[in-house]
Amino acid sequence: MRGWWREIAGLVLPVACGGCGRPRTELCPSCAGALRGTGPSLVRPSPEPAGLPEVHAAAPYADGVRELLLAHKERGALTLARPLGAALATAVEAAAGAPTGPGERPLLLVPVPSSRRSVRARGHDPTRRVALAAAARLRRTGRAARVVPVLRQRRHVADQAGLGAPARLANLAGALEVVPGGARLLTAGRVVLVDDLMTTGASLAEAARAIGAVHLPFIHGIPHGLPAGSPQHGFEQRVAAVIASSPASFEINRNSPGTWIVAGGER
Repeated sequence: MRGWWREIAGLVLPVACGGCGRPRTELCPSCAGALRGTGPSLVRPSPEPAGLPEVHAAAPYADGVRELLLAHKERGALTLARPLGAALATAVEAAAGAPTGPGERPLLLVPVPSSRRSVRARGHDPTRRVALAAAARLRRTGRAARVVPVLRQRRHVADQAGLGAPARLANLAGALEVVPGGARLLTAGRVVLVDDLMTTGASLAEAARAIGAVHLPFIHGIPHGLPAGSPQHGFEQRVAAVIASSPASFEINRNSPGTWIVAGGER
């Protein structure tokens, strides 16, 4: 109900840019440009948690981009889901690579889950909402994509605010799992983990671990979705995409060619 009311209110009340507060526009040209950035980048956090997948981010988490994410997540500016989803879609495309042709398997966007407590408090699930917008954007450009929310929290997770990198890793270790029947859903395409924000990378590392912990059904002795002779057991190499990552991660990328973008927004 709260999310529905926010959407209705956004149609009739005066609006301001969620990034800088400029009146009469939900997203000003300057903040839209910051959100687009210079295109998706590969980055990594430092220190890098074990098991962190290769990830792409659309923009650094700073200034207007930071405010846009907070406005959508914490202040209920739900109309921002569309431009945020467009930014995420560019990162998803970078993570997944170029289309392989008419027979390409669909992209399966798997959101890092928020706790039920957070969803109730906010009145919506921001990561899932943005993932849906990203999938819609990808489909409009001709690329098959859908959201597959198969991850869930299996135990209580403390608020990550104020925790350092080691404490966040310990807080999230073993916290996620794939829902019953989720593994079969994931055989239908190429999995891309998605989140809104990278801080330490702990959330995405745990999400990748949970995905890797399930076993694929076998068809004719070959893991479903993998080519014959593939040396991998289970899902193909996991990749991830986020809207924003720490500016320090982008600095690491600039200083170290070939490093990877990593992002794991804390819930």
